[in-house]
Amino acid sequence: MIAAARAGAAFAALALFIGGPAGAVEPIAKRAEACFACHGKNGHSQTALTPSLGAQPSFFTVAQLFLFRDNRRGKVPTPMYEIAKGMSDDDLRAYGDFIAKLPPPPPPGPVTDAARFARGRAVVQQHHCGSCHNPDFSGRDQMPRLANQREDYLLKALRDYKSGARIGYGRGMEEALTPLSDADLAEVAYFLAYLPASQKAR
Repeated sequence: MIAAARAGAAFAALALFIGGPAGAVEPIAKRAEACFACHGKNGHSQTALTPSLGAQPSFFTVAQLFLFRDNRRGKVPTPMYEIAKGMSDDDLRAYGDFIAKLPPPPPPGPVTDAARFARGRAVVQQHHCGSCHNPDFSGRDQMPRLANQREDYLLKALRDYKSGARIGYGRGMEEALTPLSDADLAEVAYFLAYLPASQKAR
C-alpha cells in the first residue's frame, strides 16, 4: 500500500514536467541506438523477457523512465535504474517522443492455437481491458501499447502486477488482475502477442 502511494506521488510529480519542451531529437536518436542492443532494432525485441518499445505512447515511456530513474518501478533496483538515473527531464521527454514514433512491432507470426486465442480474447472482453488500453490495444497516455508485445514479457508483467512485485501508478492493475488465474494470464498474453493489426478485442 505504501509502495503504491509512493508510485502515485511519483506519477503526480511527473505530470508537472511532462508538458515542457523536449530536448533535441537528433542526440536522443543517436543515444537510443544503445537501447536497441536489448530492445531490438526499431524497438522490436528479439530478447527473452525484454519488451518491445516501438510505438509506445510518449507519456507511458516518460512515466516508466521517471519511475526507473527514481528507482520506483519495482522492489529492487534493475539495470534500467543505472541507465536512467543520469537522465534529465528533457532527456525523458525526448526519449518518449522518439520511441512513440518508432514503428509498432509486428505479430510474431500467424495464430497457431485458435482456441487459446479465443480464450484470451474472452478474458479481455469480460474484464474490459480495451477500455484503458484502447480496443486495438495500441495504448494511450500512461497506458502502454500491448498489441504484439512479446508473449513472455506480457506474462511476466501480468504476474508481477498481480503479485504486487511491479508497482503501477496505483492499485488499478493489481485489482483488475486479482480475479484472474495464472492460466487466464497466460491466455491473455498469448492473445495480445498474436493480435492481428486489424483485430479489435471489443
